Amino acid sequence: MASGPLSVQLYTVRDALAADLPGTLRRVADLGYRNVELFGFVDLADKYSEILPSVGLSAPSAHARLIGQDTAAIFAAAQKIGIVTVIDPHIDRTLWNDRSDIERQAALLNEIAKSGADHGLRIGYHNHWWETESRIDGTTALEIFADALDPAVVLEVDTYWAEVGGVSAIDLLGRLGDRVQLIHVKDGAVSQDDQDQTAVGSGTLDVLGILAAAPHALPVVELDGFNGDVFDALRDSFSYLTSNGVKA
Repeated sequence: MASGPLSVQLYTVRDALAADLPGTLRRVADLGYRNVELFGFVDLADKYSEILPSVGLSAPSAHARLIGQDTAAIFAAAQKIGIVTVIDPHIDRTLWNDRSDIERQAALLNEIAKSGADHGLRIGYHNHWWETESRIDGTTALEIFADALDPAVVLEVDTYWAEVGGVSAIDLLGRLGDRVQLIHVKDGAVSQDDQDQTAVGSGTLDVLGILAAAPHALPVVELDGFNGDVFDALRDSFSYLTSNGVKA
């Protein structure tokens, strides 16, 4: 149904990582995950490059703020760990209401992508809810942004936040097509409250429909918040997705 192996954004287990990085990575691997998506990895490149392979994990993608940042340090750390795609996870909400602002941010990311390519890295962008809530002449700001991106820049569509922004994630994925190379697979009550998120398959999103709309994209499980033990949610998410055809 979807490209794999299934990944998990480690922001989900950020508190556990801060307390015990090796133990947390081992625990994620023990749940069955083979891919992880990193965040805040630059200062931990040495540790990640050593620990990830030792517990049977790979990190094909990672989040790092890119626009206006020291990309040389980010790219060097990504290369050391073996990351393939570096994704900017956040452009300020105030910059999505005007077409010229949107296109300017796209141009900045296009330039970063050229530098990334020189380091063997692919560059991408990950949305929140405001990029789909904002509309210009009836088109979501995210789609205007996508149209202004160089084809080399990929999208990681956070399907949950897209729905919070008021669009059908399935329809959005259909319009964006192959530009979407990764998707954040989440579930819950579809609200701005992180704590309303649940294990994948136990909320209100049509998760299987979303996966079918982007069968080429790498699915990445994430919970921004959860009322309970987040490792239970990761376990249940893995079980639901793999039992429904996602590669482990």
